[in-house]
Amino acid sequence: MGIFQLSRRLAWALPVSALLCLIAYGRALSLPLISDDYLQIQLGRDYGPVSGWANLAADALYRCRATSILLTHWTDQVFGLTPLAFNASSLLLHMLNTWLVLALGSWRVIGWRISCVAACFFAVSEGHQEAVMWYAALPELLVFTFALASVLLWIAWLQGGATRQSLYAGSLICYILSLLSKESGVAVVPLLALIVLAERTDWKRRFLRILPFAVLAVVDFAMIYGARANHLHFQDGTFSIHGPFWIVLPTSAARLLWIWGLLSLLALAWWRARQWLTLLAVSAGWIAFTLLPYSFLTYMPRVPSRHTYFASVGLSLIFAAGFLTFRERFRPRPWAAGLLAAVVVSHHCVYLWTRKHNQFLERAAPTETLLALAKQYGGPLYLGCFPYDRSIAKVTLEVYYGNRVELVFDGDADNEGPRVWDLCSVPPQEPVGAVRKIGFSPAN
Repeated sequence: MGIFQLSRRLAWALPVSALLCLIAYGRALSLPLISDDYLQIQLGRDYGPVSGWANLAADALYRCRATSILLTHWTDQVFGLTPLAFNASSLLLHMLNTWLVLALGSWRVIGWRISCVAACFFAVSEGHQEAVMWYAALPELLVFTFALASVLLWIAWLQGGATRQSLYAGSLICYILSLLSKESGVAVVPLLALIVLAERTDWKRRFLRILPFAVLAVVDFAMIYGARANHLHFQDGTFSIHGPFWIVLPTSAARLLWIWGLLSLLALAWWRARQWLTLLAVSAGWIAFTLLPYSFLTYMPRVPSRHTYFASVGLSLIFAAGFLTFRERFRPRPWAAGLLAAVVVSHHCVYLWTRKHNQFLERAAPTETLLALAKQYGGPLYLGCFPYDRSIAKVTLEVYYGNRVELVFDGDADNEGPRVWDLCSVPPQEPVGAVRKIGFSPAN
């Protein structure tokens, strides 16, 4: 493809993919903060300043989320407790990540036709909605940003150029930043190997250049495992190296492909589109390698939607191959491809605007009610039922009001006190007796 043709393609692909992100996820900008969002903000306040970096480095869990903690700290510093600012940062990162998917077209195995369609699908995909709509899932967005940047620089290094060594160094630096974003950054190592195999040239020598990445992955895992006694996820039963990954991985991959990935694979098989076999192999490997780090969980048979964000690239590539094959088969009727694109976009967007948006409002209701009660009645507040962990209630009030509101859970008080609030019911149960009304303003 010539430079002029590429420029024309990017001239529409960049703004269109960004617009699709806004159309699909723009309504999420109005969402309030949700449960763990307050913990994320508190972590930004504790670990974000330079004075907190030593404690951050000593924290076995959160040092692997350092980039999100720093971004949260500065967002809080600049905009304060403004949900719009936090939500907008997630949406902007999703736009950036969509453009990184578009940039995969620079790899000759994928090409710009595929990457343009894949980026548009990735922009609106509802399967990974939690990563975009829930601010506490910020590490998923950032590990994707740095991991995919590492992959793109690796591809540029493989394909040559006047600054090859600087590209290689840049890839390594971005990989380190991905490890500082989340543990799943280790997926970069097998992805680099997959790319080398797909290139099919000089693979032995190029495999040696993956060695520094692999060593860093081993060191990162050793540091995490060595600190398992103080690592939350090793203690709360969330993850285990003995987890049933052989069940979680295929179940999660199958759920990821439903429904547009499956329809695309069926279409490619029906029309015997063998020209996409290498692309499909790369997509399958991408999905497997990026889901694997999440597949050692113990509390459910599939990974949560936020953990499919990185793997959605593989799904997007499969859909792009199916869509282009469909368009080719219906070339005499160009409206058919446009209609299919409209159906796909509408399916994802309507689902996000309605069902998913309402689900996130429901998830935010307990903390929103808690803050409203604190503002109206002051303290102490007696809680009998809170649908999340007690620590979420405490950190929510601390983030918003500092230490000015006392929180007492049912059974923790020295005396019976007033009747407790039940925040598990909607609307919350009104306590009996005289209640002192005090107005609080957010903490500075």
